[in-house]
Amino acid sequence: MASTLSTQVIPVLLVDDHPVIVEGIKSMLRPETDLHVVIQAHSGSEALRLLASHPEVRVAVLDLNMPEMSGVELARAIRTTWPSVRVLILSMFHDHATVAEVLEAGGSGYVLKTASRAELSEAIRQVAAGQNYFSHDVAHTLLQNLQIPASLQAAKAVELTGREQEILRLIAREFSNQAIAETLFISERTVETHRRNLFTKTNSKSVVGLIQYAMRNKLID
Repeated sequence: MASTLSTQVIPVLLVDDHPVIVEGIKSMLRPETDLHVVIQAHSGSEALRLLASHPEVRVAVLDLNMPEMSGVELARAIRTTWPSVRVLILSMFHDHATVAEVLEAGGSGYVLKTASRAELSEAIRQVAAGQNYFSHDVAHTLLQNLQIPASLQAAKAVELTGREQEILRLIAREFSNQAIAETLFISERTVETHRRNLFTKTNSKSVVGLIQYAMRNKLID
């Protein structure tokens, strides 16, 4: 069943240098009626060429390890030329250096190739909705490898309201806006407002950055 994150069909680009993997992902996503693979490519150069004639693409699902142009290089090129296209990485590996490089290149999500159809589908929907998505193991890798400059360690944490702290804890548990709203018995609009305030107060630019800030300042366990 499609998530309520998006009520419209999400046009998707798939890129992997192994055709059998592309076909496998297409087949896996076929039952998801709100996700539509409009183009597929087997190299970075082919993906960029096809994107030029398919401005409707909202999410690009990219393999990391490809010849000629890596997934990171392709992600950077896509975000530079088509900033409205969100990038989701699909990989077997999730070492900290690679994940950090993906984030630096503008990636909005990172899912392991062992993910179920449900997880991959939800990841595409979340990044299409402007959110970030990381498989549990990927998020754990990031949080286990925090690099905390001394200047940041000494910085005074901002004060959060009780409601902001509740929402922050649920964000750290990977709850969607809808799930947070249902848990706290408030509207999604209210959740979105608190979410924006959290990003502003902590000067964070991504969910990972927000969680890192919260852990750094012992706002969450």
